[in-house]
Amino acid sequence: MSLSLTDLTAQDQADIELLRSLVAIPSLSYQERDAVHYLRGVMQSRGFELIESEAGSVIGRIGSGDTHIVLLGHIDTVAGHIPVEIVDGVLWGRGAVDAKGPLATFVAAASMAAAELNCTVTVVGAVGEEVIGSPGATEIATWEAPDFCIIGEPSGWDAVCLGYRGSYSLIYTLKRSSRHTAGPGESVAQEAVAFWNALQAEIAIWNKDAKGNFWSIGPSLRSFNTTSNGLEDIATLSIGLRLPPELDVLALSARLHEIAGDAEIEVDGLQEGYRTSKQSKLVPPFLRGIRAEGGKPGFTLKLGTSDMNVVGPAWGCPIVAYGPGDSSLDHTPDERIELAEYLKARNVLAQVLRSLGEATKDLPPKAVQDAG
Repeated sequence: MSLSLTDLTAQDQADIELLRSLVAIPSLSYQERDAVHYLRGVMQSRGFELIESEAGSVIGRIGSGDTHIVLLGHIDTVAGHIPVEIVDGVLWGRGAVDAKGPLATFVAAASMAAAELNCTVTVVGAVGEEVIGSPGATEIATWEAPDFCIIGEPSGWDAVCLGYRGSYSLIYTLKRSSRHTAGPGESVAQEAVAFWNALQAEIAIWNKDAKGNFWSIGPSLRSFNTTSNGLEDIATLSIGLRLPPELDVLALSARLHEIAGDAEIEVDGLQEGYRTSKQSKLVPPFLRGIRAEGGKPGFTLKLGTSDMNVVGPAWGCPIVAYGPGDSSLDHTPDERIELAEYLKARNVLAQVLRSLGEATKDLPPKAVQDAG
């Protein structure tokens, strides 16, 4: 997707600089303060009313009207420095795709459409999405449910994401009295390996009738360590499971404990999968907006997890995820985003926000409530 720098409007240039500057500010999880400060300043200069966040997120509100739309992105990134530069219309840098590109799109689109909004739009740059617990999203999940919510994650400018798998993070710890390596029996490491193999076999049974990867449990062994103090040998496994929506998590957990035997299993994070449908009231305005920009709309389901898993069950409102960028570049050393795609996504989302306000502006209060 080519981008002619000579054809850029002043608004285009400002929105590209917003994204470039935001990506250029490092914001690892728990270290987002500088990026939050920068984005608060940008939002204030664009007419947003700033809202305080105990979690440390950046929150701004713009527009007016009874219909409330929350645009929930995240401002933290994973580790890994990628020099920030623009080459041939492509911006390189950590967070360009996941997920400062979608977050900058939210700010740019809401401010672009502000004069025509017949709704109230709250943009959230949440902290801590990349860590267990998602403190930023967990804080706003306590709000009264909005009429609509859009999650800022890379779906591609011409696609809408309808769901994410959940995550189940656990620590397996096995302790045994120390033994000589020449002695009889298995070592603590061998027993831990046997558990991992048994876990994979069990998950294969659960996945037997799954219709595609999204509906399957995805296991990953994150780390494996053994230690000894001379009296006791200890094996520790850090395990992550990706969970499809509607999975019986209690039954899965009970089975894992059975397989673990006398080892200890500590759950250090759980988010269940969440999926909406193509019948969501958010889908038609996205389809129209994407087509208006010359695209052929598509739908995706993601194998990872997002803040949709946090606020979706809490709010129960129409919800989708949307944002520019190729999600296969998430967390990689090649993370980059095409600026032409970013600007198209901005235009699509601005039209969606206008449409959502128009859909309810002439209805009586009760009808407006029912439409939400």
